[in-house]
Amino acid sequence: MSIQRVKDYFRALGLEDRVLEFDVSSATVDLAAQALGCQPCRIAKTLSFLVDGHAILIVAAGDAKVDNPKYKAQFGTKAKMLTPQEAEELVGHAVGGVCPFAVNQGVTVYLDQSLKRFETVFPACGSGNSAIELSIPELEQYSGYTAWVDVCKGWQ
Repeated sequence: MSIQRVKDYFRALGLEDRVLEFDVSSATVDLAAQALGCQPCRIAKTLSFLVDGHAILIVAAGDAKVDNPKYKAQFGTKAKMLTPQEAEELVGHAVGGVCPFAVNQGVTVYLDQSLKRFETVFPACGSGNSAIELSIPELEQYSGYTAWVDVCKGWQ
């Protein structure tokens, strides 16, 4: 189970007690914001794409949308989101709980600039009813990200 992988990951870091689980769904930005009582923009949604046959994750603010020309300029290809089955197989987390923690080997994580305007954000933790509040430096540290990118629009 994916949430258990994430809990184990955070347990090794002494942070398992910060993982939040809800009695309601947090599988979408709006549902997560309701469950947490925060603005949807502070939800750090993790979007999964296929680039050159490999899964990549882009963690972006809840109010940001992928800008196709920016994406193509960054990655050299059209944005092709993973299907739910591909996400589970390639990333290791099901859609609704996809997060940048405890992912499968070979998955590259990017953080979008849309997140930098917040002190803390709430990414999922491997299930459709979980989250963790992290500062931006913590998100950088625990996500194992490769780089900051600017591939979203609609949040400025």
